[in-house]
Amino acid sequence: MAVYSNQSSSSTPRYSAAVKTSLGFVAVAATCVIFADISIVTFDPWSEMGRMAWGFVTPDFLAVTGIGMVIVQTIAFALCGVALGAVGGFLLSQIFHLSPVRWACAAVRAIHELFWALIFLQMLGLTPLTGVLAIAIPYAGICAKVYAETLEEAKLPAIETLPAGSGIISAFFFARLPDVWVHIKNYTSYRFECGLRSSAVLGFIGLPTLGFNLETAFGEGNYSEAAALLILFYILIATLRFWLRPKLVGIYILAAPFLLGGGGTIQMTNIVRFLTVDIVPAPLRGGGSFDGGTWTNFVDWSSTLLLDQALPGMVATLLLTQIALVATGFLALALFPVISEKFFGPSIRSVGHVFLVVLRSTPEFILAYIFLQLWGPSMLPAIVALTLHNGAIIGHLVGRFSNEVQLRPDCPRGLNLYCFEITPRIYGQFLAFLFYRWEVIMRETAILGILGIATLGFYIDSALADIRLDRAIFLIAIMVIFNVGVDSLSRLIRTRLRLSTQGVQT
Repeated sequence: MAVYSNQSSSSTPRYSAAVKTSLGFVAVAATCVIFADISIVTFDPWSEMGRMAWGFVTPDFLAVTGIGMVIVQTIAFALCGVALGAVGGFLLSQIFHLSPVRWACAAVRAIHELFWALIFLQMLGLTPLTGVLAIAIPYAGICAKVYAETLEEAKLPAIETLPAGSGIISAFFFARLPDVWVHIKNYTSYRFECGLRSSAVLGFIGLPTLGFNLETAFGEGNYSEAAALLILFYILIATLRFWLRPKLVGIYILAAPFLLGGGGTIQMTNIVRFLTVDIVPAPLRGGGSFDGGTWTNFVDWSSTLLLDQALPGMVATLLLTQIALVATGFLALALFPVISEKFFGPSIRSVGHVFLVVLRSTPEFILAYIFLQLWGPSMLPAIVALTLHNGAIIGHLVGRFSNEVQLRPDCPRGLNLYCFEITPRIYGQFLAFLFYRWEVIMRETAILGILGIATLGFYIDSALADIRLDRAIFLIAIMVIFNVGVDSLSRLIRTRLRLSTQGVQT
């Protein structure tokens, strides 16, 4: 949508409300900084940073063995997971208006792929199905939401041209779906890029994807090999449009299940035990359902978990989320000009595109893992990782959106162009992007607890490591409730400010 002229009288109050909302979030984030742990706790971070930097400028591709099969398996897990998630999400989008479906989708996407993988690991073992389901289930919830909102916001002039008496199915497939097909296809393509990042990260729990090799290289301090692996991953992402041809997608999907690699066998007894014993709260196992003492013990058990783990974990998660959200916004506003036609020529924009692709292609989990080696397990590595990854994503979207702004012949240049012409006109869309990522940032914040950062994910991972699965599921349920609440609040704010999400979906 192109924009011309100054803010109209009808849009000025909306812009003012957006600015006031932004200032409120900035104030909250500034308060959170006071209570956040952002200290550097490593002995000699600068020396380690120097070794890491030298490794990254001297990548050792010869040290990487068997990388071809690793990349193939990373792609295969992403293809299988995203394909299942997209199909499931499309089916769910047709009934997304039903409250139970909407809440269920919000619940499953609130759990990060790594947590899903750790859950399925208890039932299915280290098998390919664990990795595929870990991607497919949350992606089904995500795709259902996006597809449903795309259909909801789409203009449907084609319906008026249908013959009288056309049924619902005919209207959907011949008018409604063709009108939004490009948006759905583009978003699914983007979701596959996300799936590649998710697939790579699953290697950190032992699956045969890129993350397994990365963790080994970093753990051994072989930063040149780690750099080579990351460069190969960036090339994989950057060349998507060349090898992910629409005509070949079907062949890829059919071949992918045969390229996942082997694994342990699935034991039905493990599944049954997990569902009937392991996830049942300890006080309720073997106790009578109507036994007052049993339920008293359950209340004590749940209260202790809430006070000792859930509450401090959620406080840390909220602090980190709000700081990262606002920092992401500032970084996105600073970065979008480097790819905007309104500010720079082709050469600088090309460099800017490469820079943003590298940042947004690197999973936040891997970024946090790298910064953790430098600064230790405070909130600082997580804040920087989340800010860089999400700031690059939103900066790319905002920069692309700014290219559609039409300027007056006598418009100012330089800083005045940025402050008084472009930014006010794209600010609403920028906030739509940012609030859309709010839930995602909180989900990512929780998972960083696996690295030792004291978010709710830290307590979940500790419970899983101790094979106290009932505690883990209880804490995951708390996390889901919180994420669903943030998602609902985000949707409410976007509705109140009349912020469109169409740009996110494309």
